[in-house]
Amino acid sequence: MRRSVLNLLLIMAVLFASTLAVGAEVKSAKFYFNRGFEYAKKGKLDQAIADYTKALELNPKFDWAYYNRGNAYGKKGRHDRAIADYNKALEINPRFFLAYFNRGNAYEKKGRHARAIADYTKVIELNPRYAAAYNNRAIAYYHQKDYDKAWKDVRKAQSLGFKVHPGFLTDLRKASGREK
Repeated sequence: MRRSVLNLLLIMAVLFASTLAVGAEVKSAKFYFNRGFEYAKKGKLDQAIADYTKALELNPKFDWAYYNRGNAYGKKGRHDRAIADYNKALEINPRFFLAYFNRGNAYEKKGRHARAIADYTKVIELNPRYAAAYNNRAIAYYHQKDYDKAWKDVRKAQSLGFKVHPGFLTDLRKASGREK
């Protein structure tokens, strides 16, 4: 009888503990990353940044968390912070072509066209079919008044199916004095 009561108490304790565990939320780096992603989709950038930061506290080698936090900073116009996060993502994963691409975009927004071109060139080296890199490098070349290279990249982007903005094409035609 005594053994039955002890077994019953043990079973009840296990059941009680398991119901507590079911109600408890285990928060991991992935949990904060995913919630940050959802916040970012809704435009809640400060909350997204906070969750990506928490994910990075839990897993400092989470390249995608650096990348997404960089994207959130970029959307807020905080390009230096975005660049710093893309740099961290690239330290962890040097083949992360999207981090090069968005770092190039941040450099372009800061008017650092040569740095942007270097990043877009790295994207093309890593993923030669990523048409947006040719398009964005064409824009950076345009800003440097290197119209021949801009036209070359426009043609390549178009050959890969990218729809180059008509306004940019008009500006490039005017600036270069040619059609293609």
